[in-house]
Amino acid sequence: MTAAGSGLELSPSHRKALARAHAQLETRSLAIRLAEVAGQPVDRVFGMMPKVATSAVNLAVEAAILNCLKLAIRSIEPNARHAPAGNLASLVAGLSGGVSGFFGFAALPFELPLTTTLMLRTIADTARHNGEDLAKIEARLACLEVFALGAGKTAKRLDLGYYASRAVLSRFADEASALLIERGVASASAPLVRRLLAEITARFGVVVSERVAASAVPVIGAIGGAAVNVTFMNHFQRIAQGHFTIRRLERHYGVDAVRRHYQDLSKS
Repeated sequence: MTAAGSGLELSPSHRKALARAHAQLETRSLAIRLAEVAGQPVDRVFGMMPKVATSAVNLAVEAAILNCLKLAIRSIEPNARHAPAGNLASLVAGLSGGVSGFFGFAALPFELPLTTTLMLRTIADTARHNGEDLAKIEARLACLEVFALGAGKTAKRLDLGYYASRAVLSRFADEASALLIERGVASASAPLVRRLLAEITARFGVVVSERVAASAVPVIGAIGGAAVNVTFMNHFQRIAQGHFTIRRLERHYGVDAVRRHYQDLSKS
């Protein structure tokens, strides 16, 4: 492994991998993809959502992320060797999305934790496939960060891109990891851990609200709800693939070198 900060140039194959990761992380927001499924702009529907629906989304997101934190601490399989099962996860997410599309907001508290847990499993598979050591809490928290990174650029966020978002999340994750290593799940309510959860929940909530708005289109129904959820799942799989490709390259070339090449891609 090349020492971090060596400043070596990326190989041609690694440049292609980085360009693919950049495209996965920086192009076409989830709202645009959902609008294609729903047949109309998501923000228009989102503006018509009642406050009670927004509150339901916030509560469901907070519960789902907390459950995923506990899952990440306890039982992600660090020694698995199979390839990431993205298609199977998307299929199951589609089925649960169909249920959500049929029953509407009432199904959200039950459906979202299932979908989010499925996504975490797939994200963890992607992380392991890219050389992450899932026995380490730092790698598991990096899996959780994908939920926040999936929000991308929105009018409600001041972040300028992937590295800006990641810098904020990493600061909170570094503070939380020591507590989680020392006390495990018992520290999930500690202030340092709650700060990380709050940041992830706020960002993930933006994307979940977009998904709920797309599902709320009157003509969407169960079939459309399934399509929305598959789009939702595939979006986060793309984010995970980009995120862990970059982390893999950083372990080889150092953070500074990879970030410099990434920023060059953003300028081009």
